[in-house]
Amino acid sequence: MSTHSIHARRPKGATGLSSESTAESLAESLIDRQPDVLLAHSEDAAHYSGGHADGVARPRTEQEIAHLLTHASRVLPVGAQSSVTGGATPDGGLVLSTARLVSIQESGQHHFRVGSGVPLTTLQELLHSTGRWYAPSPTYTGAFAGGVVATNAAGAATFKYGTTRQWTDGLTVVLACGHVLAITRGQCVADPVRGFEITCDCGTRTVQPGTYVMPAVPKCSAGYFAAPEMDLVDLFIGAEGTLGVVTDVLFRVLAEPPAVAWALVSVRSESDAITLVDALRRASQETWRTKDPVGLDISAIEHVDRRCLEILREDGIDRKQDITIPADAAVMLLVQLELPRETTPAVAFEQVSASLSDDATDGAIVRFCRMLAAHGALDDTEMAWPGDQRRIDQFLAFRESAPAGVNRRVGDAKRDHDARIEKTAADMIVLFEHFGTMVAIYREGYRARGLDFAIWGHISDGNVHPNVIPRSFDDVVAGREAILEFGRAVARLGGCPLAEHGVGRSSVKQALLRQLYGDEGLNQMRAIKSALDPRGVLAPGVLFPA
Repeated sequence: MSTHSIHARRPKGATGLSSESTAESLAESLIDRQPDVLLAHSEDAAHYSGGHADGVARPRTEQEIAHLLTHASRVLPVGAQSSVTGGATPDGGLVLSTARLVSIQESGQHHFRVGSGVPLTTLQELLHSTGRWYAPSPTYTGAFAGGVVATNAAGAATFKYGTTRQWTDGLTVVLACGHVLAITRGQCVADPVRGFEITCDCGTRTVQPGTYVMPAVPKCSAGYFAAPEMDLVDLFIGAEGTLGVVTDVLFRVLAEPPAVAWALVSVRSESDAITLVDALRRASQETWRTKDPVGLDISAIEHVDRRCLEILREDGIDRKQDITIPADAAVMLLVQLELPRETTPAVAFEQVSASLSDDATDGAIVRFCRMLAAHGALDDTEMAWPGDQRRIDQFLAFRESAPAGVNRRVGDAKRDHDARIEKTAADMIVLFEHFGTMVAIYREGYRARGLDFAIWGHISDGNVHPNVIPRSFDDVVAGREAILEFGRAVARLGGCPLAEHGVGRSSVKQALLRQLYGDEGLNQMRAIKSALDPRGVLAPGVLFPA
């Protein structure tokens, strides 16, 4: 039977109490202060300026992590430093890298226990060799296991597979006091009145989950999880390293995935694209509900808008990847279609040809082609079939070149015009029924401010990223104002203004968090933080202003 109380043990290897001076000496011996090492850890993928650290530690054991946490005043846990919110950019203090926590152990047919420093690409390669895979992998597969837990990371295929939270069945966490929580899902559930009770040699602390209501959307990376009788595992997922250092994760895995085909679909208007995506979503959900063996089964649909397509043309990406962008295309969709494992290119070609005749044998490819034809999109669709890895890679590179092109333009403006210029973008989500309204709000808000912008992202989830293409710092300021306006509108639609990247050190995202939950919600989060980290050692400045 589950309980609201749990005991945190001493770290493995801690057989006795060291003297204070010995323990401090051990902690100091783990810290690297070489200038090149400090520089290499001074920023994350957000490229915030001014990142700096007093030292970098790369511990291998729970005991080493415990020594570091109990003898440092500021510790920032980091993984691959792929955060786009500044959450892995140090602001002084110690950087605790998980890069050496790389164990992987099978834990039954459906679970693997994975060190927090394991890149997801490494995990997927190992799983593939055993005929299995990890389903909700985010777009950046170099992300570390601990990092995806820290932000409740999600990717393109959230539409079918959900976020990290749904696939995390256990965690090992070193708390700020140096004791270790080893928890599995269902082991410790909050009492409606008493919350959680966590006991260790330091005493017993009570942690009350927040009473704020989280948006009911497929993705949410907006502070501490809260729900009645919630699982303790969920408190640490999405906490961005502010409540403890995750050392390993118990991931649930699946049997090897089906064959996957990719379709690059050109659509002449944004409203037509939304209508087509709605039809594809509904057909796929019906397949999952009925378990139709020949049903349409789509796991992800990506979206790039007209401005993105202009950038791809300007950068020559269409020619480099041998992809035709029709002159009248307003949107291009990248559709991930799951097929029976035995599907080969020859079988796929045969079914495409058959789809054009009235007496075709029913199947997923036949249904897909007919749906595209019904929406006037079949003639402007290119396919990459299972096994054609070169063409699949070209499709994926085409999509990823849109954000890369925008980010490069932001960097050029920063270099050539104003060093204060930085990436200015939103990461919001609504239920798909409100998606068209949300995109219209983005376009109206940016245009009213005279801003250049591009939109791309995970349309199958109702989650796309509107990005400002700044020409001056004034554009950045206006873009931030627009994003706060968008956040209020999305919240009114029942959505979440912080879908998949977390909050980090971004002042705009911290303001969105406050808008979403109000001062009372933020105070409840601070109380959780204080209960588990009373000295404020872990990730100061992340989630909440320093």
